[in-house]
Amino acid sequence: MLVSLYDWFWNEKYWFPQEYSWADFEDSDEVVYPHPKDLLAVVPLTFVIIIVRYTFERTVALPLSRLMGVRDGRKIKASHNPILESFFRTQSQNPKEAQMSHLATQCNLSLRQVQCWFRHRRNQERPLLSAKFSEACWKFIFYFSSFFGGLLTVYNEPWFWKPELCWDGFPKQALKPAIYWWYLLEFGFYLSLLITLSFDIKRKAGKMVNYAQWKNSSEITFVIFTVVFLICRLIFLPYKILYSTYYSSMENHKPFFGYYFSNALLMILQVLNIFWASLILHMFYIFVILGKVPYDVRSDLEEQGTGDEQSEKEKQESRNRVKSQTLSTFSSPGVSRRLSTTKKHCSVPTI
Repeated sequence: MLVSLYDWFWNEKYWFPQEYSWADFEDSDEVVYPHPKDLLAVVPLTFVIIIVRYTFERTVALPLSRLMGVRDGRKIKASHNPILESFFRTQSQNPKEAQMSHLATQCNLSLRQVQCWFRHRRNQERPLLSAKFSEACWKFIFYFSSFFGGLLTVYNEPWFWKPELCWDGFPKQALKPAIYWWYLLEFGFYLSLLITLSFDIKRKAGKMVNYAQWKNSSEITFVIFTVVFLICRLIFLPYKILYSTYYSSMENHKPFFGYYFSNALLMILQVLNIFWASLILHMFYIFVILGKVPYDVRSDLEEQGTGDEQSEKEKQESRNRVKSQTLSTFSSPGVSRRLSTTKKHCSVPTI
């Protein structure tokens, strides 16, 4: 069955123009051509990348987070309550008020106590800042290395500067080891993300300087990211890459399935780029034009106290304000003199 599926997926009529077949890509002593079996090397490479990732996060990224000042906030642990815990895990982590009232009755608790329990329990599920930093650090290191490694790999290729030259001799083009391993590394990286998807932190963003609360660095990085994203995704990609894949690729051939399939995927990517660009421009407008710090809706923030805790907090703040005003009043010169005079008149004579 697997052999039949393999033969069907790699059918030459899907991936080559009509005048070519797999027989035209037999290796010789001087030239090596790409073959589907070459992709099998990605399987062990993917697991190697996963091992390297978790080793890096624990031995490099975590100490680096402490060095950059990332601190995990103290989380209040929800008290043990089997009824609330069962509801939290099986039904909803954020129940409605009617549901919480029913749970309060079952547990013989007040409504506000149940609200506090669910708030604390949700905060327990949120990842630590150090874990966010470590994952973002791994992605930053990989993307940084991949970008400059890929740049060194293709910099001397003529089609790097003139994309239309990429189609010279297409599809019968020799496989270059450096480009092969670069693409294999990228393939393995994204497969590793797919495998660890259920364990990774849900919100993804390279916000290392933000987690470290380096405000100026975070703002500068955001501006640079915006400019680079807009230029690369909305100018270079459509006018250089998409134009080449749509028109230059078929100057000497007739369209085939692989042509339509690849360009359809590229167009989906471009639609996503436009959508992402609109979100980034909205944040950029808030930051630059309005002068406010944009809030990233993908971020995980701990919920603030409400209910009884908030009331206690407000009472404490009120007591502190009264105390501060009292101290301020008694520290004024006039009051000090009156107190001194009163003390003289009211003092008890000693025998």
